Amino acid sequence: MGKYTSTEMKRYNYLVSEIEAAYHESSFKLGVSGSVLRILYTICDEGEKCPLSDITRKTGLSKQTVNSAVHKLEKDGIVFLEVADGKSKNVCLTEKGVSFSQKSVAKIMDIENDIFASWNSADVEKYLELTERYLHALKDKINKL
Repeated sequence: MGKYTSTEMKRYNYLVSEIEAAYHESSFKLGVSGSVLRILYTICDEGEKCPLSDITRKTGLSKQTVNSAVHKLEKDGIVFLEVADGKSKNVCLTEKGVSFSQKSVAKIMDIENDIFASWNSADVEKYLELTERYLHALKDKINKL
């Protein structure tokens, strides 16, 4: 067995878990599943449509989970699929989907933007810089496994 988790890593893991729990709580309060919230968030982050493959990659959800949730959203009239090029597809918000997203996902985006707006720009930049550095180092080390 390798080294035990450091105190700093335990703190980091706790913070990541608590952030995920906060997003889960938000989806519960907004009356949608966590996967639906993440999918709609990703679409809204791109505008009003997003490649299906990008949704899977950006949400970290399994392809099966994304496909099931998109199918349900399509059935509910929230999204529709359009052929992008060849066999790739875009997931697009319907008019109902735009309205639904404004009442759900947009509230989360507003909260996030308000938090960053309340920090000074140097803190925001440092937070993003360190997070990005951690991500690149993690990916690099995982690639070497």
